[in-house]
Amino acid sequence: MRNEGVKAELISFAHEAGFAKVGVCRPDAVSEIAARLAAFVDAGFHGQMGWMAERMAWRGDPTALWPEARSVIMLAEPYTPDHDPLEVLEQSVRAAISVYAQNRDYHDVVKKRLKHVGRWLIDQVPGAEIKVFVDTAPVMEKPLAQAAGLGWQGKHTNLLGRDLGNWFFLGAIFTTVDLPPDQAEISHCGSCTACLDICPTEAFPAPYQLDARRCISYLTIEHKGPVAEELRAKMGNRIYGCDDCLAVCPWNKFATAARDTRYAARDDLRAPPLAELATLDDARFRARFAGSPIKRIGRDRFVRNVAYAIGNAGDPALVEVLSPLVDDPDPAVADAARWAILRLKEDRS
Repeated sequence: MRNEGVKAELISFAHEAGFAKVGVCRPDAVSEIAARLAAFVDAGFHGQMGWMAERMAWRGDPTALWPEARSVIMLAEPYTPDHDPLEVLEQSVRAAISVYAQNRDYHDVVKKRLKHVGRWLIDQVPGAEIKVFVDTAPVMEKPLAQAAGLGWQGKHTNLLGRDLGNWFFLGAIFTTVDLPPDQAEISHCGSCTACLDICPTEAFPAPYQLDARRCISYLTIEHKGPVAEELRAKMGNRIYGCDDCLAVCPWNKFATAARDTRYAARDDLRAPPLAELATLDDARFRARFAGSPIKRIGRDRFVRNVAYAIGNAGDPALVEVLSPLVDDPDPAVADAARWAILRLKEDRS
C-alpha cells in the first residue's frame, strides 16, 4: 500500500475511532513558532509556567523533539457542550467550571484513542514507529494543527475550524512514516473581536496574543499562591478555567457534537454550590475529583479559587462558610478567605 493509500485508510480508521478531523503536516512546517514562543516568554506572558522557558528548544522546534519523525498526524476530538457555558455566570452562588473539566480527564481519553490509531499505523507499515502526545509534552499542538489544515489559531489564540467550532481537544502522533501533508489553514476571523471584547480581565494585549498572567484559566489552574487583588473581583464565580472567549465565537454554529459520553457534564459539576465546595478537605477533594483534570491542581488551590468566587457572590450569608478557612494551613487559602469576608461585609454595609 502506497503512503497515499495509507493516509486515506488512516483518516477513515481515525474517524471510526472517534476523531472528528485528521490532518498531516511535516515536523518542520512551523518554523516560525520558535520566534513567537521566544517573544511570548521574553514578554513574561507565560507567568509561572517556567517549563515553557526551560523546554523552548523542543517546544519551538518539533524536529528536535524526535529527529527521526517524518510526519505529524494531528487529530481533533470534540467535547462540544450541550448547554450554554455562560449561563452559570449569572448564578453567583454557584461555581463555573470550564466545560472540558466537567467530567473525565481528556488526557486519558484522547491518549488511549491516539494509541489505538497509532497501533493501526504500525500494523499497516512495517518498521513504522510512533510517539503520541496529548498536551503533556513540549509540543506546540495548535500551530501544528493549523499547518495540518485542522483549523487556525483565532484572535483568542485557541484553535478553531470552519467545520469544528472551537470546542475540541488536539492529539498528535509523530511518526517515521512519510505521509502526504495537507494544506495549511488560514485565519477566517475577519474583523470579529467577540472573543477579545468579552474577556473579563483584558488578557489579550492584541489580537492573537495572550498574556497568561491575566487569563482566568491560567490564574485558576497554573498560578500558585495568592492572585493579584486587582484581578480577584474580575474572576467572578469561575473556579476552574474560563470559557468566555470560546463560548462567544461565531464559528461555533458549525461545532461538531461530542461523540464520547465521558465528556458530558456530570450533574455535580455543571453548577455546584460554592458553599459546598468550600468545605472540602483533601480527602474529600480527591474523592470527588477522581478521574477529573481538576484533581491535578490540588485541594488548596481549588479552595482558594472557591473563596475568591464566594467573595464575588454578593451573599453575606456565605461569611459563615468562609470563617473556618481564615485559619487554613495554606496561606493562599487563608488570604483568600480573609479577602472574601471583607468583600462580603462591604456588600452588606
